[in-house]
Amino acid sequence: MKITALMVLKCNPEGSDPVILANASDVSHFGYFQRSSVKEFIVFVGRTVAKRNPPGQRQSVQHEEYKVHSYNRNGLCALGFMDDHYPVRSAFSLLNQVLDEYLKNFGESWKTVQSDNAQPWPYLNEALAKFQDPAEADKLFKIQRELDETKIILHKTIDSVLERGEKLDSLVEKSSDLSAASQMFYKQAKKTNSCCTIL
Repeated sequence: MKITALMVLKCNPEGSDPVILANASDVSHFGYFQRSSVKEFIVFVGRTVAKRNPPGQRQSVQHEEYKVHSYNRNGLCALGFMDDHYPVRSAFSLLNQVLDEYLKNFGESWKTVQSDNAQPWPYLNEALAKFQDPAEADKLFKIQRELDETKIILHKTIDSVLERGEKLDSLVEKSSDLSAASQMFYKQAKKTNSCCTIL
C-alpha cells in the first residue's frame, strides 16, 4: 500500500482551473528520469479530478493500478494518489484529516489565494510519510488488524497444543463436555475423512 501524492486545492465555482494550495509527493519508487514527468502528471490529474468534483462530494477515480481519491468540502478540495490496495475508508479519513488540519492552520485565507503553492505547508509532507500505513488514518482499520492478529495467535496456540503430543482423539475421548452422540459423530467423521486422504 502506497500513497504517491497528497494535494489541497481551491476549486473555483466559475469553472476555471483549481488553484493548488499545497502539494506533497513521493515519486522515489519511479525511475529517476520518470520522476519529473510523474510529478507533472500528478498535477494535471489532480486539477482535472478536482475541477469535476462537486462541492460536498467524495469520489474515487481509477487509472490502472492507481486510484485518485478526492473530497471537495465547499470549494476546498483534498486529493490523494494511492495504489489500488490502499483501503478506501482510510483514504477518505486521511483526506478529511488533511482538510481539518489545513483549516486549522490557514483558516479561511485559502479563499483569496489566486496562484499555485502560495502558502508553504510542511504538514502535508509529514502526512504523506505518516499515513503510508492506513491504520494511522483509520482507527477502525487499526482495530480490525489487531483483531485479525489476535485470531492468528489463537490459531497458533491451538496448533501448538496439538504439537506437544496431545492428540485430538484422546482429548475427545476424555472430554466430559461431549455427549456420546457427539463423540460418535467425531469418530465417524474422522473415519470417513481418512478414506479420502491421498498419500
